[in-house]
Amino acid sequence: MLPRRPFRKGRPRFLRGRNSPIENEWKNSFTEDEAPEFEVDGILIEDRPRPRNKSIYLLPNLFTLAALFCGFFSIVNAMNHRFEVAAIAIFCSLVLDGMDGRVARMTNTQSAFGEQFDSLADMVSFGVAPALVAYEWVLKDLGKLGWLAAFTYCAGAALRLARFNANIGVVDKRFFQGLPSPAAAALLAGFIWLADDNAIPVKDSAIPILTFFITIYAGLTMVSNANFYSGKALNIRYRVPFWVMVVLIMGFVLISSNPPLTLFGLFVIYSLSGYVMWVWEKVTKRPNSS
Repeated sequence: MLPRRPFRKGRPRFLRGRNSPIENEWKNSFTEDEAPEFEVDGILIEDRPRPRNKSIYLLPNLFTLAALFCGFFSIVNAMNHRFEVAAIAIFCSLVLDGMDGRVARMTNTQSAFGEQFDSLADMVSFGVAPALVAYEWVLKDLGKLGWLAAFTYCAGAALRLARFNANIGVVDKRFFQGLPSPAAAALLAGFIWLADDNAIPVKDSAIPILTFFITIYAGLTMVSNANFYSGKALNIRYRVPFWVMVVLIMGFVLISSNPPLTLFGLFVIYSLSGYVMWVWEKVTKRPNSS
């Protein structure tokens, strides 16, 4: 039986040879801080790298993908002049967008990929889709004012999302700085759904003007400094008084009886709440966001 060869300290066998192609490829796959190393008898030795994990979490990203599909579906239906379906698709996207983050936190599947994917999906569903639906609906009848209003809304949504991503961990989580893009989209889509459903007696000549002001208001409010309650302080695992359940039941009854009117009214109240809070802070000199 041949004697065993002594252990040779230094680089592994597959890296022997100065500036070999295998060695260069191995080194270039890591940055200086990521290069794996270990010590044997006080001598620093490089280790074979492990393959990077490129997988993503399926469950929360599936909700985000469904929200993105609803936004795209809304644009397609607006192009086919099915505006009621387009408005409902935006509300479906709003519900799905509210679920992905909560599902990720409940299942402990948060990731940087999910945050970026969610922002891009929000830009399509709550930035591009409502602007294009409103433009195809009545804003195009206003000429240049129509597409300027639609672009103002779209740009406001982009700035709102960029500021939100930049201020994560800085601002108070109980409040949003500026109107959230899902609420702005629901405000615009709710009015389109309400008017298209003929639930309010508005003359045809007044609809483009009202849509113009609502679009401008939603776009500018998204980039304002007004604080809007986020609802993140609520914890559904805690006990609540009995009257809270009564209010929820009444809310479901109102929404089911006349969905476009009820939803539009709720988001009108929410879109005005930030300015009401701002006036309250000025009057009482007690900031709510502290």
